[in-house]
Amino acid sequence: MGQIKAIMADVDGTLLCSKGYVTPKTVEAIQNIRSKGILFGLSTGRDAVSCQNLLDEWNIAGLVDVIVGMGGGEIDDLTLGVCKSNFPLDGKLIWQIIRHYEDMDVNFCVPKDGVLFGYRDDKYIRMLSEADKLPYKIVDFSELLQSPQGKLIIICTPDMMPRVVERSKTFSNSAYKCACLKTASVLFEYMDTRISKTNGLTEVMQMHGWTLENLLVFGDADNDEDMVKNAGIGVAMKNGSEKTKSAADFITADNDSDGIALFLETHGIL
Repeated sequence: MGQIKAIMADVDGTLLCSKGYVTPKTVEAIQNIRSKGILFGLSTGRDAVSCQNLLDEWNIAGLVDVIVGMGGGEIDDLTLGVCKSNFPLDGKLIWQIIRHYEDMDVNFCVPKDGVLFGYRDDKYIRMLSEADKLPYKIVDFSELLQSPQGKLIIICTPDMMPRVVERSKTFSNSAYKCACLKTASVLFEYMDTRISKTNGLTEVMQMHGWTLENLLVFGDADNDEDMVKNAGIGVAMKNGSEKTKSAADFITADNDSDGIALFLETHGIL
């Protein structure tokens, strides 16, 4: 544990408890590691602006040094003053993805600048807006997709998700490459193949003169599997997916039981 220079946590299902905030015990743990000079940050599918807007509500305002957002596509390093985005999806490709699923009972949105830009106003976009505590705005996608966007989110019910996953296997485009994966029980996302949490974190560590061996990460969902596998120390939450837990070096308590704080305490990092 002595080589750890940075600790990065996924947000939903990992850092936040099920009520949508960071508990006092975990807040204290973050304060303690930062007092020791260890960098603390977020590695999340949310966009960086939306995270910044919610830090106070999450009880961690002033405690976050860096945000790796959009699943690795955005970097907002508050200590270095670096803010950048990588590898957005071409608008034409996003249109083709939407058409591939448009006959299904799903909705689509593009997260950007702290807002969920929705394809249509329905229960799905309202559900995501409420769950993520983000405003949504219904826009004309023919205008929005005139320019590349960070990613596309498909929103559905848990019962519909298996059909969405199965439908994804029949999408292809010879002109563009994209990756897709289930990121929550109701969310399925498309992004550039070069985007992953590992790649975003690698870039952050290099900016500070460190490597992934100096990184400790916490995650829960399938889109955390790659960073949990590749970090120097990868920790999965007890409530995490089997895929991510199988890649982890350690499994800690769930997000409602201060799993992050308990791990740091048990392993002498505090």
